Amino acid sequence: MIRAAFLKGRGGLVSAKVSGHAGFAPGGEDIVCAGVSSAVMMAANGITEILGVAARVLVSEAETVIELDDPPDFPASAFLRALYLHIDLLRQQYPDNITITLSEV
Repeated sequence: MIRAAFLKGRGGLVSAKVSGHAGFAPGGEDIVCAGVSSAVMMAANGITEILGVAARVLVSEAETVIELDDPPDFPASAFLRALYLHIDLLRQQYPDNITITLSEV
């Protein structure tokens, strides 16, 4: 199961933590994991490389965390919002493989 946890601060989303494995198919063939992983890396690279925001990005084997300051830079927070929407669409297609939580700081 992929777990995506988002935190909302004063000015928008301030963090995303995505962990786990979808378990939809064997490793290397799992389209759910691939879709989520690609979206997470696009958001992280968009924030740090395109916008130049000094976000904290931690990547390990089964977890990626993206953290912004609170209140966040608006365009950076918009990348996290887009990530949330993308993962939510995937969750609707694969409800047995993805969960999402949204909490407030």
